[in-house]
Amino acid sequence: MNNKTLITAPLTLALLLPGHLIAEDERQLVDMPPMMQNHMLANMRDHLAAISEILASLADGHFDQAADIAEQRLGMSSMQAHGAGHMAPLMPQGMRHNGRQMHQAASRFARTAQEGEPAAAYKALSEVTAACVACHAAYRIR
Repeated sequence: MNNKTLITAPLTLALLLPGHLIAEDERQLVDMPPMMQNHMLANMRDHLAAISEILASLADGHFDQAADIAEQRLGMSSMQAHGAGHMAPLMPQGMRHNGRQMHQAASRFARTAQEGEPAAAYKALSEVTAACVACHAAYRIR
């Protein structure tokens, strides 16, 4: 047995065991023109970067900074900058709903974060990420 076999055999076995099977991706496929797909993916990468910056700001106790990042990059104020009006017609209704939920939750988080209460801020931020998780669990783009 060589080193490659020693490494890949346990992985192969783990993938075949019940509960570890890789299922086919059953999320709804949303077909978009390549330019719009790239635009949407760039927006989502920026959303993820914004959440990372928000978490760092909260950890440093900079609640106003976290609120500003949230509102400007994720909140309702960000929709025009992200081209939401151009993207929405290409999305199924449920995807648009999830996106709106995320933007609204981000604006609520911004207001909550300004109050400076850590537990409330983190709870409000979890509503933002829950909207992201719901959308990514239901949809994929091509």
